[in-house]
Amino acid sequence: MSHNPLLVERLGDVLEALERIPRRFAGVTTPEDFYDDPDGRDRLDAICMVLIAVGEAFKQTDRQTEGKLLARYPGIDWTGVKGVRDVIAHGYFDVDAEEVFAICQNDIPVLIETVRVMLKDLADDSAG
Repeated sequence: MSHNPLLVERLGDVLEALERIPRRFAGVTTPEDFYDDPDGRDRLDAICMVLIAVGEAFKQTDRQTEGKLLARYPGIDWTGVKGVRDVIAHGYFDVDAEEVFAICQNDIPVLIETVRVMLKDLADDSAG
């Protein structure tokens, strides 16, 4: 895949956004923590905003690369990553705190590492 500076910039933005989630998730030990006080609700709102933005960015990236870039990283459920955006954006008042908790705990660390690898691979592709 040819090196695309706009793609690299977009993935850099995605990585920066994803890296905010662990900070916002710090101190959340159960899904109920999102609802126990206004700070918890603010954390949930902030995390959901990032999930929406990231899902949309990956939808656009997938279209722009004709499915080729994301296919190189089959360890990620890309359909799920993009689908979370739709679920939150279209059903915001029905967001499942347990699902967001599980995403933050289980999926975000792997996704962050994968985006780092993607950026490295794109840099290597352009150098070689």
